Amino acid sequence: MRRGPGLLQRILGVSVGAIVTFLLLIIFDGGKRFFGGDANQAYFWAAVIGAIASFFWPIVIGWFLLRRSRARRDNQIQSEVERQMAEQQK
Repeated sequence: MRRGPGLLQRILGVSVGAIVTFLLLIIFDGGKRFFGGDANQAYFWAAVIGAIASFFWPIVIGWFLLRRSRARRDNQIQSEVERQMAEQQK
Protein backbone atom coordinates (compact mmCIF):
# COMPACT_ATOMS: atom_id res chain seq x y z
CA MET A 1 0.00 0.00 0.00
CA ARG A 2 1.42 3.36 -1.02
CA ARG A 3 1.09 6.18 1.44
CA GLY A 4 0.69 9.82 0.47
CA PRO A 5 3.02 12.65 1.38
CA GLY A 6 3.74 13.16 5.04
CA LEU A 7 2.64 16.02 7.20
CA LEU A 8 6.00 17.76 7.00
CA GLN A 9 5.93 17.60 3.20
CA ARG A 10 2.45 19.13 3.13
CA ILE A 11 3.43 21.91 5.52
CA LEU A 12 6.50 22.72 3.43
CA GLY A 13 4.46 22.70 0.23
CA VAL A 14 1.87 25.08 1.62
CA SER A 15 4.61 27.31 3.04
CA VAL A 16 6.48 27.49 -0.26
CA GLY A 17 3.25 28.27 -2.13
CA ALA A 18 2.30 30.96 0.38
CA ILE A 19 5.73 32.60 0.25
CA VAL A 20 5.77 32.61 -3.55
CA THR A 21 2.25 34.03 -3.64
CA PHE A 22 3.14 36.73 -1.11
CA LEU A 23 6.26 37.72 -3.04
CA LEU A 24 4.33 37.85 -6.30
CA LEU A 25 1.68 40.06 -4.73
CA ILE A 26 4.40 42.42 -3.56
CA ILE A 27 6.03 42.42 -7.01
CA PHE A 28 2.80 42.90 -8.94
CA ASP A 29 1.56 45.59 -6.50
CA GLY A 30 -1.90 45.91 -7.92
CA GLY A 31 -0.97 44.76 -11.39
CA LYS A 32 -0.63 48.24 -12.89
CA ARG A 33 3.15 48.24 -13.10
CA PHE A 34 3.62 44.99 -15.00
CA PHE A 35 0.32 43.94 -16.51
CA GLY A 36 -1.60 47.15 -16.93
CA GLY A 37 -4.61 45.54 -15.25
CA ASP A 38 -6.43 45.85 -11.98
CA ALA A 39 -5.63 44.38 -8.57
CA ASN A 40 -7.85 41.34 -9.14
CA GLN A 41 -5.78 40.31 -12.11
CA ALA A 42 -2.57 40.60 -10.08
CA TYR A 43 -4.05 38.51 -7.24
CA PHE A 44 -5.25 35.92 -9.73
CA TRP A 45 -1.82 35.52 -11.34
CA ALA A 46 -0.06 35.49 -7.97
CA ALA A 47 -2.41 32.76 -6.72
CA VAL A 48 -2.00 30.70 -9.89
CA ILE A 49 1.80 30.91 -9.84
CA GLY A 50 1.88 30.21 -6.10
CA ALA A 51 -0.29 27.12 -6.58
CA ILE A 52 1.97 25.88 -9.37
CA ALA A 53 5.04 26.44 -7.17
CA SER A 54 3.50 24.52 -4.29
CA PHE A 55 2.68 21.65 -6.67
CA PHE A 56 6.11 21.38 -8.29
CA TRP A 57 8.43 22.03 -5.32
CA PRO A 58 8.65 18.32 -4.33
CA ILE A 59 9.68 17.44 -7.88
CA VAL A 60 12.44 20.07 -7.90
CA ILE A 61 13.70 19.10 -4.43
CA GLY A 62 13.55 15.40 -5.33
CA TRP A 63 15.54 16.02 -8.50
CA PHE A 64 18.18 17.93 -6.51
CA LEU A 65 18.42 15.22 -3.83
CA LEU A 66 18.63 12.49 -6.47
CA ARG A 67 21.53 14.23 -8.21
CA ARG A 68 23.28 14.67 -4.88
CA SER A 69 22.76 11.01 -3.99
CA ARG A 70 24.10 9.84 -7.36
CA ALA A 71 27.17 12.07 -7.03
CA ARG A 72 27.84 10.72 -3.54
CA ARG A 73 27.47 7.13 -4.76
CA ASP A 74 29.78 7.81 -7.72
CA ASN A 75 32.38 9.30 -5.36
CA GLN A 76 32.18 6.23 -3.12
CA ILE A 77 32.61 3.90 -6.10
CA GLN A 78 35.56 5.93 -7.38
CA SER A 79 37.27 5.91 -3.98
CA GLU A 80 36.75 2.14 -3.70
CA VAL A 81 38.26 1.63 -7.18
CA GLU A 82 41.24 3.79 -6.23
CA ARG A 83 41.67 1.85 -2.98
CA GLN A 84 41.60 -1.49 -4.81
CA MET A 85 44.02 -0.24 -7.46
CA ALA A 86 46.42 0.96 -4.75
CA GLU A 87 46.09 -2.42 -3.00
CA GLN A 88 46.93 -4.29 -6.22
CA GLN A 89 50.03 -2.19 -6.83
CA LYS A 90 51.57 -3.15 -3.48
